[in-house]
Amino acid sequence: MSIKRLGIVVVGASGDLAQRKVIPALFALYCQGYLPEDFQIYGLARTPYDQEGFRRKIAENLTCRYTPGESCAGKTEAFLSHCHYCQGQYSSSDSFLDLFQLMRSVEGDGPVNRIFYMAIPPTVFMQVASAMGDSGLVTCGDREEWLRVVVEKPFGRDRATSDALVQEMHKVFTEEMTYRIDHYLGKEIIQNLMVLRFANIIFEPLWNRHFIESVRIRWAEPVGVGQRGGYFDGFGIIRDVMQNHLLQIMALLAMDPPANLEAGPVRDAKVKLLRDVLPVSMNNLVVGQYGPSESGQQPAYVAEAMVSPRSRTPTYAAAELRINNPRWDGVPFLIEAGKALDERINEVRIRFRKVPHGLFERWGTVMQANELVIRIQPDEAISFEIMNKAPGLDLELIRTGLNLRYQAAFNALIPDAYECLLLDVIQGDRNLFIRSDELAAAWDVFTPALHQLESGHVVPERYPYGSSGPAAGKTLMSRHGG
Repeated sequence: MSIKRLGIVVVGASGDLAQRKVIPALFALYCQGYLPEDFQIYGLARTPYDQEGFRRKIAENLTCRYTPGESCAGKTEAFLSHCHYCQGQYSSSDSFLDLFQLMRSVEGDGPVNRIFYMAIPPTVFMQVASAMGDSGLVTCGDREEWLRVVVEKPFGRDRATSDALVQEMHKVFTEEMTYRIDHYLGKEIIQNLMVLRFANIIFEPLWNRHFIESVRIRWAEPVGVGQRGGYFDGFGIIRDVMQNHLLQIMALLAMDPPANLEAGPVRDAKVKLLRDVLPVSMNNLVVGQYGPSESGQQPAYVAEAMVSPRSRTPTYAAAELRINNPRWDGVPFLIEAGKALDERINEVRIRFRKVPHGLFERWGTVMQANELVIRIQPDEAISFEIMNKAPGLDLELIRTGLNLRYQAAFNALIPDAYECLLLDVIQGDRNLFIRSDELAAAWDVFTPALHQLESGHVVPERYPYGSSGPAAGKTLMSRHGG
């Protein structure tokens, strides 16, 4: 039986994630015709909204990207008519029973496919899952309908807590129901990585240690933690960015070709790769924490709101990763992430080995290595840096870029990551979501180093707010020309 009704429950609906990302992404899908005609969105949170107050709050963040002009107001009004609110406590089964009664009053009888989106802090995942289980909400309904739950990172603090969270969640939601979301995997250029590698014959023969010298994955923000100090101080930059976003990018870059593009083989290939990554050691890891800016106008991390003045939480980390398999033996994968740096950028630099002979060196040319540069943000682009002859009568070689800028090359709006991932949840495509064994393999890479950092014996190197980061990070990167 094909069920055409869909109910989406956003737990934590009054929060920043739900209001700025999740619900606007659902509106974007609605404007493009990707939601079924009979859909409803239910928000549950502790904030005391009435229905109209909740809808007014939602409307503040809806944009007209896909419905410019006069049609936007009509679309917005129609979308808001599908949005409903239930005030409740996350740990209360009675609150979820109230939610169930609201859903029944709106939908009536009959089967409805259901998505639960956990737009809540990870500290309350289990409270919500337990309350939902106790209320019977997960098992209510006819057998032909499906139920899916979307869980936001971070998934635990290390391998042990991650395993415990997976086991506890499985008491309520099966692995088949669970969609662990990493929004970076929904970014257009990240989804293009497999196309770039496997749909272009020029790359795969070169995609190994014989031709590639190093790979660098960099993530930098020019701002500090701001209002996220309370959350960030409990996790740090490694858990917030490196263990998930950057390691997922690395897995897509380095994995072997999957048997096909179905979710199982793709995720099998990523798991195999992650299990080959050697655990990070303190010899190959640099951590830093930003101090005040040189002008004194920007605060040190320890002076941010809700951050302990004695905190040793890293706001910068750089690591050299090694993959223990024949394809990548000896190739360093350099990953770097930091806040309060001098630029906003997220990019991949794949450096190829230099030409092994000096054919042009008799003219005094310094041969530079080819680089494939994939810029994820800002201004998505792919550039291939190659050696060219400069115009003129002399033989002068310079490195120039063959550039593909997405905004210039494609006359289309680039979807937000949450739009892509929520559509995949609706369609049951699990390709870009993290399986439990993949999660375990990713934690194994960083858990030993995280435990050493939290032993209290490691002091992050201080760097000025708005600088290029700690000196030790530059040293680590420069070992391999980074």
